[in-house]
Amino acid sequence: MCRNIRQLHNFEPPATSDEVRAAALQYVRKVSGSTKPSQANQAAFDEAVAAVAHATQHLLDHLTTVAPPKNREEEAVKARARAQARYGVA
Repeated sequence: MCRNIRQLHNFEPPATSDEVRAAALQYVRKVSGSTKPSQANQAAFDEAVAAVAHATQHLLDHLTTVAPPKNREEEAVKARARAQARYGVA
């Protein structure tokens, strides 16, 4: 999975439509191998992003869990600690 695509399920507050679209955009960029499509491919690229975002939102809306929701700030602190351990001090 792309490192830029983050888990969106089971957070409080829930993922926003902007976060869902950003994940869809990263996915389509990865699959297409293009960060900026040509004009000839722009419509197909945009359509794919919209379709993936729609499917992602549908999935998030229908997933269930018994685990308590995660706190975004706490998860960000954990991620920074993992990055520091992995890459050291910048």
